[in-house]
Amino acid sequence: MNFSTSSLPLVTLKHLVIKGERKIAFEYKSSKKVDELIRSLGNVWWSSQYQVAYTPYSKENLSKIYATLKGKAWISGRFFYRNRPIDNSRGIVYLNDIRAKYLNEQEETEKLCPKEYIEMLETRRYSANTARSYTGLFANFVKYLNGKPLLEVNELDIKGYLYRVVKTGKSASYQNQVINAIKFYYEQVLDMPHRFYELRRPMTPRKLPHTLSKEEIKRLLAYTTNIKHKTILATLYSCGLRISELLNLKISDILSDQGLVLIREGKGKKDRTTLLADTTLRLLRKYYVTYRPKVYVFENPQGGMYSTKSVQNILQQSLRKAGISKPASPHTLRHSFATHLLESGTDLRYIQVLLGHGSSKTTEIYTQVSSRSYSEIKSPIERLNLDV
Repeated sequence: MNFSTSSLPLVTLKHLVIKGERKIAFEYKSSKKVDELIRSLGNVWWSSQYQVAYTPYSKENLSKIYATLKGKAWISGRFFYRNRPIDNSRGIVYLNDIRAKYLNEQEETEKLCPKEYIEMLETRRYSANTARSYTGLFANFVKYLNGKPLLEVNELDIKGYLYRVVKTGKSASYQNQVINAIKFYYEQVLDMPHRFYELRRPMTPRKLPHTLSKEEIKRLLAYTTNIKHKTILATLYSCGLRISELLNLKISDILSDQGLVLIREGKGKKDRTTLLADTTLRLLRKYYVTYRPKVYVFENPQGGMYSTKSVQNILQQSLRKAGISKPASPHTLRHSFATHLLESGTDLRYIQVLLGHGSSKTTEIYTQVSSRSYSEIKSPIERLNLDV
């Protein structure tokens, strides 16, 4: 008689650390049949703290578990095995500056970020910006532990640290980054995915984006007289770029014959194209004649990549000159691009593609700041014909 796997009892494997040693934990619905199967493995103990049975972690024990339970129980490894393959399409990033900061100084500093952490960031091909963020955040966590071995860290340690982070007034987004940096060590470096599966992430407030009106954009650019500065702001706005995408733009990415700009490895390491307006192209050509950049579209005086701080300073200076008191950042220009496209009747799906959003839900937020979306809706009071 044949039985489907759905009729078999389920045994879920999870990572566990007890007294600094790795274990394989078994989660299952207790029954005489499954209890006997687990006991037959040998070297199995019960943890009253975690309320699970466990056995020492080893490849031999893993093989024994599968051999013993095969055909008798359905084994779930979804919490046990890493399910994120390396993306070989990403370019290799060498994190030598991070090594210099964390590994080449005093021995005490080295303890704040294990070299295996940095090596795994390179192996998994994380971007340099993400790597810098993760190593800094993880080093802060190690400082907080005050010498406690990393393998002995439990959920209470992490929750205690997160509570301290919250008390300092850090945002929910920052708190999520801290969780990611810590989980990276245990899930990727130590190869224990979902060990801290009970960590609850904070709810991120969904705030409406700040935007500038079309008239304010026009005034902003009119008061920006330096051709390089004007071209930077115009490119951010007219292409709907993130600041990192602007800084990484290379001359070869300006596809003038096609009226497009190629964005290489934007957020999520995805390539895309966006609009290249005739006005922006004319500005870019004027700027190029004056400055003659070599590799990047916008370069610093030494010929390297332009800095985020410089772009931020340019925008703030132009906002003051134009008499615009609204809070605005370079990302505000990207929000304004999307909002103005929506107001002019562009389909939301096209806006999603131009912005490089993975989900239409992200793009839909612009319907809440578009004046057109509200102007076309009539309040029900208008249908009452009140005499006022």
